Amino acid sequence: MSLIDALARLEAVSSGRAQPAATVRHRHLSGRPLVFVPLTTAGEAGAPLGALVGTDRDAPRLLVVPQPRDRDLRFAFLAELADVVLPYIDSYAESVEAAERTETDPETGKRVKVEVELCADAPQLIVPSRGGLDLVRLLGRSMRFRRTAEQEPEAPYPAPPRVPLLGRWLTHYGERARVPGSALLLALTDVLSRHWATGQSSLEDQHLGALLAWIDPPGDASGADAARRAELERDAAGQLLCPPAGPATDPAFDNKLLAPAVERYDRARGALAAAEDALAADDRLAALTAAEREIRDLVESRTRPTWDAVWRGLDLLRALPEGAHVEERWTRDRWSFTGHRDRVLAGEPPQPRRDDAVTAANKLATREREQARLEAQEALDDPLVMAGRRLAGEAFAGEVTDVVMAYSEGKRPSPRPLVTVRTDDRPHLAERAKVYRSLGGKPQSAEFAGHESAPDGDLLVLRIVDKMGRGKEPEPGSVPEKGDRVLFTLFEHEQRGGAKLPDPEETPWTHGGPPGEPAAEAPDTVTEEDVL
Repeated sequence: MSLIDALARLEAVSSGRAQPAATVRHRHLSGRPLVFVPLTTAGEAGAPLGALVGTDRDAPRLLVVPQPRDRDLRFAFLAELADVVLPYIDSYAESVEAAERTETDPETGKRVKVEVELCADAPQLIVPSRGGLDLVRLLGRSMRFRRTAEQEPEAPYPAPPRVPLLGRWLTHYGERARVPGSALLLALTDVLSRHWATGQSSLEDQHLGALLAWIDPPGDASGADAARRAELERDAAGQLLCPPAGPATDPAFDNKLLAPAVERYDRARGALAAAEDALAADDRLAALTAAEREIRDLVESRTRPTWDAVWRGLDLLRALPEGAHVEERWTRDRWSFTGHRDRVLAGEPPQPRRDDAVTAANKLATREREQARLEAQEALDDPLVMAGRRLAGEAFAGEVTDVVMAYSEGKRPSPRPLVTVRTDDRPHLAERAKVYRSLGGKPQSAEFAGHESAPDGDLLVLRIVDKMGRGKEPEPGSVPEKGDRVLFTLFEHEQRGGAKLPDPEETPWTHGGPPGEPAAEAPDTVTEEDVL
């Protein structure tokens, strides 16, 4: 936690209201996101109980599993979910635009630009909290390997054809959510807590109702009091007025309402199966329908408050102006969506259960690179974020007090002007350290050349080393002038790629060998006789 974040949290406690942690919105928000509010059964990971899903805030679609232990009912739930999600995804897959991409020519080995299709936009999924991200990944892993009746006619419990396809898409979205800055799949609590600092812990911020109570408390109420009511207040029946943001449920709801309702449903279904004549079957079918309707009403009562809270949170985020680099990161999400669309259309197999060594290393390197890029771009887009980097000694701002033209030594001298900056910041500058400033959206490098103390602030001497053109004299505007306000950072604005990894087919034996090779035989387990 940076000093700015700590100060903002202290101010939130003092004022009773969440404080801004950003002045712009650092995540892309689609004009038509798909909101998914899931509910799972306690005690069984990945067993869905129900969900609200849709793009219309006034008309969500309710999906319910009356008996979560019934495999057929769970498959029916997943098939219904696929009926909602897949058409939404397909609506973005058809609209494309021409784009250029750099690829390696297989004949010459040179990098060349080729024209390819890029989806004009991408579908965005919104879940209430971080638990929803984990459930999306879990559902994807449990669905994408399901066998259909066409693939294996004799397989027990065959899945509808659209279920494995939905699993592949949810797996891709779950993996993409691990990439810092990606917005294909967002947990609303993470996005809100990035833009507002509350007076509670980051774990408590995962309760959407409590988080919104801090950001936008009702009336003149204190954020702390409103959050406490959102977390703890119950009705006369002992049920929470603001249910958890999913997918978990409240134990009081499970024990007092849900369990008896499911038991009545089981009895009604058993009685229908034991009916001996049509008249008795009609009566028992009506009882089964009523029991199922009761469970649907219970699930809706737990998910509808969270559904409304998600849209309320989206309204708060849309009120913030979008950051300058948000569209660039969303373009990378569009490339990711387009690439997976092409793999699905090409008939490639589902994502493997476990990545090979090269794929895993590439994913890790990508996430590290995107994390550094995200932190740099957020600071460049947002003065409040940059203030935290300045307090940490990772950037400094000041006024140019002097500019002295100098040149490099050599046969063809290049301009290396010395710029003196007066600043009150305390950057952690080592000898000949590189610093950077944004010049027309591109980073310009400078070198720390000296330091002087002055009564009205420190004087830092910087040597500009690039982005001045190829002539003997710097291009106009490429060198700061006396009296200009400048901002330099100690971190790079653009991230460099790492070393090239070998192809998966050339993976060394130390990292598992090439894909498809049998794994080395595991050693015998240690027994009591092996231990002295």
